[in-house]
Amino acid sequence: MYKALGKQRLIYRSLIASYVKSGLIDNAIKVFDEMSQSDCRIFSVDYNRFLGVLIKNQRFELSEYYYDSLNSKGFSLSSFTYSRFISGLCQVRNLYLLSRLFEDMDRLGIVPDIWAFNIYLNLLCGESLVDDALILLRLMRDRGREPDVVSYTIVISGLCRVKRHDEAVDMWKIMIKRDVKPDNKACRALMLGLCDIGKVDLAYELTVGDMRGKVCFDAVIYNVLIFGFCRVGRIDKALTLKNFMKKNGCEPDLITHNVLLNHCCNALLLDEAEKLLEKMQRSGMEPDSYSYNELLKGFCKANRIDKAYVLLVTKMEVKGYADVVSYNTIITALCKSGVTRKAYKLFEEMGRKGIAPDVVTFTILIDSFLKERNSVVAKALLDEMTNVGLFPSLALYTTIIDHLCKTGRVSMAHGIFHDMVKHRIVPDVISYNALIGGYCKTYQVSEALCLFKEMQTRGAYPDEVTYKLIIRGLINDKKISLACEVWDDMMKNGFTLDSYLSETLIDLMLPLVSVECGALGTCLDTAEMGMDRSCCVLMLGTSICIHVLN
Repeated sequence: MYKALGKQRLIYRSLIASYVKSGLIDNAIKVFDEMSQSDCRIFSVDYNRFLGVLIKNQRFELSEYYYDSLNSKGFSLSSFTYSRFISGLCQVRNLYLLSRLFEDMDRLGIVPDIWAFNIYLNLLCGESLVDDALILLRLMRDRGREPDVVSYTIVISGLCRVKRHDEAVDMWKIMIKRDVKPDNKACRALMLGLCDIGKVDLAYELTVGDMRGKVCFDAVIYNVLIFGFCRVGRIDKALTLKNFMKKNGCEPDLITHNVLLNHCCNALLLDEAEKLLEKMQRSGMEPDSYSYNELLKGFCKANRIDKAYVLLVTKMEVKGYADVVSYNTIITALCKSGVTRKAYKLFEEMGRKGIAPDVVTFTILIDSFLKERNSVVAKALLDEMTNVGLFPSLALYTTIIDHLCKTGRVSMAHGIFHDMVKHRIVPDVISYNALIGGYCKTYQVSEALCLFKEMQTRGAYPDEVTYKLIIRGLINDKKISLACEVWDDMMKNGFTLDSYLSETLIDLMLPLVSVECGALGTCLDTAEMGMDRSCCVLMLGTSICIHVLN
């Protein structure tokens, strides 16, 4: 009988393996269930293999179910299967089940592999649970799994990410003290954190300074430090480091030169930037699109737009580096200098050369033409933009609507507002305020009120500006009762009317109030005592408003 059951168990195992190999995981699950309910004895190895399959195929809900089943039968996973389980749960960020697994392993005296610990450390730091990561790091040592350079790198990076830089430095020193040799990734993690807060000298001292001869630094490490020194305005130190890396057998790469070029252009050290570009070419290193665009940006920033254009057509276009970013840079500079017509000609030129404008191009030009009060060209550009399948941002749409409303072209503004909605760009309260203001200014208060109601149905609730625009419009249209109603709604929503409008509205309300209103005398007496008249109305509450409306 035992031989028969043993033979049956082999058949079950063979079937499960066959289904797994064919990718028929659901069939494999059915066979395993059938096996577990039969008279065949299931061993721990069967659960380990089966759970390994579920984990590999990311069937984590079932993995948890069979894990509980395994525990109830007195079995346990091996260290390797636990490690795989940890890795899988980290992918789906199941912190609760991970905590359970570690409790069970602690109870059973099982220790996962170092790579599983590191994956879990990475998840904790990624979720900003750095204190939990520090506890886990201590647990590793307690359980006999000495943290390696990867473990320390993850924790150092995590501490820097949550701005605990002093602790990151302490962790670095602990790593060195425990004879864990840092690699380039560990150095980079510490450097990035310290350079981010301007402690570039400390970053240099702890890495390149202390680890010289112990770590073979690559160009990435030097580039991080060079960028750090440039960022704090230490170009002399950055250039010294560039020479140092070359002497130590690490050739500066394109990124090294681009970092230096970026600093020179931002600091308007344009002669130095040009020399650096020439030096790159002489050394056989060809500048890329980024290099030229940085120099182009520098020329534009220094208002040397003609030189920027020469660079564009004589160097960048010849090398195939002229792109929409290059043109946008010069177009922006021309618009800022008040020569929008030249910018528009450059826009036409880029089209002839087959360089398609993007949203940024159109936005720059439309905004500039609007500032020059040329809404005709701005509208034509907007139409061209949408015709090529590009759509403005909400901010640009609002700017256009606001400009048209302020220049009395409210119908055109409303048309653009409708286009915006049609293109699934949801208007906000600022967009509505621009259009409401336009209608109120042109004495079309009924249209403004329609928008006032519409915005609330669309979830863009009125703010203080909205209420003031509507009330001012109603006052101008002599609709005092309706203005009172809106004012009442305004106060209910926690907004206050300014003194000028409230005084104006009170003056218009008082003649409408019956002399029989007993509270009126009290209000006027209070006003004579020096209290603001708007406060009088607040004291009366809504009594005057109700009286007027009735």
